Amino acid sequence: MDYQQVLDEMLLIITQYGLDVIGALVILIVGNIISKKVPEILKNMMEKRGIDPTVSGFLGSFTRFTILAFTLLLVLAQFGVQTASLIAVLGAAGLAIGLALQGTLSNVAGGVMLLIFRPMKVGHYVEVAGQGGTVKHLGLFTTEIATPDNIQIIIPNGSVWGSAIRNFSFHSTRRMDLLIGISYEDDIDKARAVIEKLVLADERSHREPAPVIEVIELADSSVNFTVRVWCDNANYFPLKFALTKAIKQTFDKEGISIPFPQRTVHMVKEG
Repeated sequence: MDYQQVLDEMLLIITQYGLDVIGALVILIVGNIISKKVPEILKNMMEKRGIDPTVSGFLGSFTRFTILAFTLLLVLAQFGVQTASLIAVLGAAGLAIGLALQGTLSNVAGGVMLLIFRPMKVGHYVEVAGQGGTVKHLGLFTTEIATPDNIQIIIPNGSVWGSAIRNFSFHSTRRMDLLIGISYEDDIDKARAVIEKLVLADERSHREPAPVIEVIELADSSVNFTVRVWCDNANYFPLKFALTKAIKQTFDKEGISIPFPQRTVHMVKEG
């Protein structure tokens, strides 16, 4: 092989692989630009829709790495690498990793769903996964709540999203219920009038819906009233405490008794 043939072969190789290198560089540059622009567009769209920044950041990062992964596959294909088998291997590896981390991935999925649909927010009092407390933090993996006596509870998001959520702070109003018993010897109408007067006298009690004060049962030791009053969510416990105290004090003044459980025993003498 003479010098000219060697030169021709080198030029052929440079031309052939040079075009592949240039094509690969173009693919890398375009893929890198797209991987930056698309997450920014998605993030702006999600922020306009009020989606939590944690979710938008997570989905943006996921989109960027997905685009970069496809870009790498295109670069390998540009050099003649059989990407089908590579994709199969990566898919099998991803499946194995997914099975190994299925608990963690379910927590991430639960966290994304919680942050998107927002069934609860920081500051809400909730009962979820058998626990009750005030929500302190919503993350991608766990939810942190604090009990009324300020004990920290960390719950995996998979358990949170997979269970019923009772949100006591979601609505602006709540119905406050009391069960008040009086003696069988007391005047029912008088007791009802006293309770109604106390309820209407408290400005925290809503007039609409109207309060309900009715006899609900004839119990073993008392005639029981159900007292149902609507109020602002923030006033629920203050109103409940105040009415309970006021009803007891007013009943004492009016001579209306609140009986304790009692039992009558009849003695039978045998002849």
